[in-house]
Amino acid sequence: MDLTIRDIARMAGVSPATVSKIINNYGGISESTRKKVYKIIEDTKYQPTFSAKSLATKKSNLIGLIYAGKINVDFTHPFFNEVVNAFKKAVGSLGYDLLLFSNEKIYQGESKYLERCKHFHVDGCLIIAGDEIEEAVHDIANSDIPSVGIDLKLEGPRSSYIMTDNAKVGAKVVEHLYLNQVRNIAYIGGKQDSLVSSIRNIGFVDAMNQFGLPVEKDWLYYGDFFEQSGYEGMKEILKADRLPEAVFAASDMMALGALKAIKEEGLSVPGDIQLIGCDDIEACRYSDPPLTTVKQDKQKLGKLAAYMLEDLIKDDHDIQDMKVDPELVLRASTKDH
Repeated sequence: MDLTIRDIARMAGVSPATVSKIINNYGGISESTRKKVYKIIEDTKYQPTFSAKSLATKKSNLIGLIYAGKINVDFTHPFFNEVVNAFKKAVGSLGYDLLLFSNEKIYQGESKYLERCKHFHVDGCLIIAGDEIEEAVHDIANSDIPSVGIDLKLEGPRSSYIMTDNAKVGAKVVEHLYLNQVRNIAYIGGKQDSLVSSIRNIGFVDAMNQFGLPVEKDWLYYGDFFEQSGYEGMKEILKADRLPEAVFAASDMMALGALKAIKEEGLSVPGDIQLIGCDDIEACRYSDPPLTTVKQDKQKLGKLAAYMLEDLIKDDHDIQDMKVDPELVLRASTKDH
């Protein structure tokens, strides 16, 4: 038979409130009473329920994890999977568990994130950006529930966000190629109406202008960060009257798609066209040739998000948004690796 907190209280001859205080380490209880209750708990192998502990402490030790957007990246995406794993380890060490929220009902108008967060008494939320972000996400940011966004600007009373300094991504690529006497550079970007994509797109164009390099319309293509769009974009670029010396794809998955398209045309990487991606997903190390890429520090992004959220939960600090510097990782898809 499953025991309740009332059963333990009756056996100990104390009130349920006293048992609750002892379980949750509140003061004001005599040592003899504390020992008596602990002895009964030990003898009966009683386990307090999650709801009993959360109601007593006003703390669930649960973090809501939301993959936002009508088109979301979910846990199969190699970049965000690594970020979330780093976040999970960090919040786990702080004593939290993760609760994954589905957003399917959001688009059927049947549920709201905020209602579900309150139902489960989550202590905070990590929100990961996809495309076509639902307004329900910002309901959380504007509430009193602490929240941190990854690649998503959250601007509420107890919210913040973190992302790679995406303006520097294109700048690092263009500067590196320029220093190695590459002047003709094509670009495969992400969707122009998404936050991260637009920052990377602007960063690339600004860097090209800074070095006085032409931004050729025939060498520009905008995809969706996934492999198929990189493949299709590269096919379009290869139809131009002349070939670029190098291609920068704003995600590794698009770069891998571009690599396939280049090979299908009988061209070599880096012999005919040099190729650079972005993210440094694991597949980059094993492609043929291994892919030069702009590394996003996934471990740092995940850990910082965890510690930022913990501070927001505790109201310890006035947390500002954070940007993490990218790093160019040279491999055999460029000539200077």
